[in-house]
Amino acid sequence: MIGLLLEWFKTLGFTRLIFTIILLLVLVLSGPNLVIPHSDSLDYLVLETVNRWIPDYFGPPLVFIYQLSGTQFTGFLVLSLLFYFIFRHFWKDFICLFFGTLGILGIIDLILKPWFDRPRPDSSSLLLSGASFPSGHAAGSVVFYFMSCTLLVTHYPRLRLPLFVLSSLWVSLVWLSTLYCRAHWPSDILAGASVGFVWLSMCLAALKVWEKHKHIPSNQS
Repeated sequence: MIGLLLEWFKTLGFTRLIFTIILLLVLVLSGPNLVIPHSDSLDYLVLETVNRWIPDYFGPPLVFIYQLSGTQFTGFLVLSLLFYFIFRHFWKDFICLFFGTLGILGIIDLILKPWFDRPRPDSSSLLLSGASFPSGHAAGSVVFYFMSCTLLVTHYPRLRLPLFVLSSLWVSLVWLSTLYCRAHWPSDILAGASVGFVWLSMCLAALKVWEKHKHIPSNQS
């Protein structure tokens, strides 16, 4: 078990490991009960700038994107891809995506949001509930879309470029729509994306270690 853990650390890489440790320290030292940013803070400035610079005719599409990227639509995509993996007998991909998406939901909604309990920005264009920090939209989009791309391109390498380009564009639009709708503070999105990146890296590193040992005979392991 210790050997597998050390191999997982090695697969994760020094840079990602340091980033994970720094992120954990920042999160622990910042909470609980994270305060609302002041009117002269960078959070507030970015939020006001986004709402001021985006033309009015882009507003309805961004609101639609934010609503579309919620749990119901994303849940439909997750289930669809999981069933596709089952249909194609891509069992390792199924396990990785299942625990990856379920895990990030638990980390954000059951641990971090209750811990920080930060209120959402005022004057939101939508009726929203729940804590604001970190952004579940940001974390979930990073984990689901980029994990899906990574898993799919192992079977369909020719789709690498279009999958990652389209996913990057969509995730960027989701983040922009989140700011435009004033559903989260910019630091919520930054923290959510960071947590999502760390969890994604952990899951993919674990998958690599599992794949490696799956093909090693028991008398050589």
